[in-house]
Amino acid sequence: MSKKVVILGATGKVGCYTALYLKEMGYDVVAVGKRASDNGFFADYGIQYMSADILSLENLKKLPQKDVYGVIHMAAILPATMEGYDPRKFVESNIYGTMNVLDYAVGAGVERFIFPRTWGDINYLLKENKPIPADVPSRFPLNDDHTIYAITKNAAVDIIQHYSVKYNFKYYILRFPNIFCYHPNPTYFVDGVKRWTGQRAIIEQAKKGEDIELWGNPDCKRDVFYVKDCVQIIEKMLSANGVCGVYNVGNNMPVTRMEQIQGIIDVFGNPEKKSKIVVNRDKPDSPNFILDISKTISQLGYTPKWDYISFLKDLKKEMEINRFEKLWGKESDYTKGLV
Repeated sequence: MSKKVVILGATGKVGCYTALYLKEMGYDVVAVGKRASDNGFFADYGIQYMSADILSLENLKKLPQKDVYGVIHMAAILPATMEGYDPRKFVESNIYGTMNVLDYAVGAGVERFIFPRTWGDINYLLKENKPIPADVPSRFPLNDDHTIYAITKNAAVDIIQHYSVKYNFKYYILRFPNIFCYHPNPTYFVDGVKRWTGQRAIIEQAKKGEDIELWGNPDCKRDVFYVKDCVQIIEKMLSANGVCGVYNVGNNMPVTRMEQIQGIIDVFGNPEKKSKIVVNRDKPDSPNFILDISKTISQLGYTPKWDYISFLKDLKKEMEINRFEKLWGKESDYTKGLV
């Protein structure tokens, strides 16, 4: 009998890719989302979809209550998806919601519990220009739109560790960098204001052959990480033997800002009119960091597969076929009125 894995937040980006990958790997996947219907998307892949709100313990009682091997808790409210700013929603989702999911997991007798945390908890190390280990002390910015989010994510991790000891299951915490993947929504929110994501804005410029401005130091390196390596790590957390704990997510293949933009031009650019890169060093750098994944490799047996160019080529294919349209819709559904 295949191992049953319940994924909460399965209608989100990482949750959805994880559900499809684990199904391919032979797991009995139950996809859970807050929305009432997935429009039949998961059934097309032989996956059961169930609707439940993590803020309701009664809702979670509808989910499988026995023979559950693992719970992957991806359900959350993110700063990047919050229009306006209501910090209480982070407290409700990340603390109360996580406790409800933990209570459900304990009742279902799970062996493994997987949860993502934000790279914002190591914000203070981002400018040191050296790989950041998985087990460094956690700190967070004290005055931006990620502050309460980081505080509540850290609190959730502490609670998970407590439950793990008290109820004897293994916990695995993923420290995410930015996870790149295809979603028809090319926008996000900064301080509650809707904007194009940086990557998708550059792709559109490259398609049109427009000049692309590179802000700050073109030689700054950062992790550019594809979701299809992320789901591989999650599966390793379900199948690997040994200890549990906090694991960095990355690929040991950082690229410079110049390489990032040039790669987009090479893969997505207009063959009749190639974009030029214009460096503006007077503008601020974007956050640049590299996560040390030596622990992820040694303890989980993880081997990165997707380098930057292969990721961009696969992203282009995903954009062309939009296999997620039944679940997420079309790009035009999200870009109306966006300048």
